[in-house]
Amino acid sequence: MLKELQDKKTKYLKEAEELKNNRNEWNSKASTFSKRRDELNKKTKELIEQAQDYRVKRDEFNNQVGSNKDLRNELNEKANEVYAKVDALRKKDNVGTGRSLNELRKEIDHLEFKQQTEVLTTEKERALVDKISELKEEFRKKKEQLEQNHELKGLLGEAQGLRDQASEFHKKVKENADLAQEYHDKMIECFREADKTRAEADAQHKEFVKAQETADEYHKQFLKIQKEIRDFDKVIVGLKKKAKTEKESKDKVEYKKQAEDVFAQFKAGEKLNTEDLLLLQRSGFL
Repeated sequence: MLKELQDKKTKYLKEAEELKNNRNEWNSKASTFSKRRDELNKKTKELIEQAQDYRVKRDEFNNQVGSNKDLRNELNEKANEVYAKVDALRKKDNVGTGRSLNELRKEIDHLEFKQQTEVLTTEKERALVDKISELKEEFRKKKEQLEQNHELKGLLGEAQGLRDQASEFHKKVKENADLAQEYHDKMIECFREADKTRAEADAQHKEFVKAQETADEYHKQFLKIQKEIRDFDKVIVGLKKKAKTEKESKDKVEYKKQAEDVFAQFKAGEKLNTEDLLLLQRSGFL
């Protein structure tokens, strides 16, 4: 029975070693998943912070767009008022015929805006450019005609000055709008990348949980078999102790029998050697 128990203990020790190795392997995997998850979460946080910075810059440029647009519109409105005076004076003095400079200017602005903002075919683009050139030439000739009148020339100069100022603010509107769009695109890209890394981090976390649960299960089995081994040790120690006690008891009986035989020889007058005398002495016969 003792040998059977020792064989089972050896088998359990081997199984415990395998369970421990499996547990350590899955703990290592869990650690790898955890490290990668934390790296991705850190990257996600950095991307979101970067996106927020881009958002602030985008809003700053959008605010500048609004401010410059207001100034541009204000100057254009003043220019339109001057052109209205020009038109009124032109009609009063019967100077020039056809459309007013203000009407021409508005149409030119409208067509130039269309050219800048709409996607056109090559044919339509060419037609639009030709139309704008035609209107500008008409505007130039009419302006030269009106400038023959001293008062109209002064008003036209004033209107053109306002238009030039408005044009500068319009450039700033476009520049700031382009920058705002640039930072908006960067912000969107950062948020998109953050969503991607967050999803990857979530996937790594799921793998971490699975690996940790697997490692915990192996550890639970390892502890269980360790308890079995300790129980075997207790039984084996008990059996060995019992066997030793039984052997000692058996040896004692045999020892006593030998001593009795030697003592009987002694009583019969037989000659004893030194070992026989020591045996009788240890056994209490002398």
